[in-house]
Amino acid sequence: MQGFRGCGPILIAEDNRNIAALLSKYLQRDGFATTIAPDGNEALRRVKAQSPSLVILDLMLPAIDGWEVCRRIRDSSEVPIMMLTALEQEADRIRGFSLGADDYVVKPFSPREVVERVKAILRRSAVRQVPQRSTLTCGSISLEPDRYEVRIADQPVSLTASEFSLLFALMKAPGRVFTREELLSRLYLRGPVVGDRVIDVHIGHLRQKIEPDPSRPEYILTKRGIGYHFSSAHGV
Repeated sequence: MQGFRGCGPILIAEDNRNIAALLSKYLQRDGFATTIAPDGNEALRRVKAQSPSLVILDLMLPAIDGWEVCRRIRDSSEVPIMMLTALEQEADRIRGFSLGADDYVVKPFSPREVVERVKAILRRSAVRQVPQRSTLTCGSISLEPDRYEVRIADQPVSLTASEFSLLFALMKAPGRVFTREELLSRLYLRGPVVGDRVIDVHIGHLRQKIEPDPSRPEYILTKRGIGYHFSSAHGV
């Protein structure tokens, strides 16, 4: 698989056989191995048994719906998740990102675009664009880009690919205010289904994981009406 050596299969959790076959065909053309789960129970079983590199998750699955599948996956894994759905209301998108999804694609979709989004998410997950460099530290937080690791007081913290990318961008430039649009560009998200609130959701998750008191953040600070910046008080 060019550019993604060692990458596990892409799990397509989709009960529509035609859609699943179409996605599988396009992904295989680009060298990805694929596996298909027709319902929520099978999707969870394959996540555990096959350790996929990414899950394409239809929300309207039989047995267990995609919302619950996503929640259960996130209870034990940070595998990237791309939600695939006919639901296009903003509230549905925000709910998906709140559950830990990395991307959200609305039907009907372009199979070629889905493949490119898969590649973008996997690049983030592997941190392939990050050169070898020293650890970033701020207070009790340390981030090692080459190892894809974050620690607080020397204890590991589990982050999704999107959360890691955002934290890395912010920690690289303490004090610099990033607009939401700039942070969205770090996640390679695009299109009309993506809005500013996606960043707010991810920042909220990050604060829950790294802040001593998420309601009174010390590290990731808000610049009202503009975006976010990482505190320069401790130095990096």
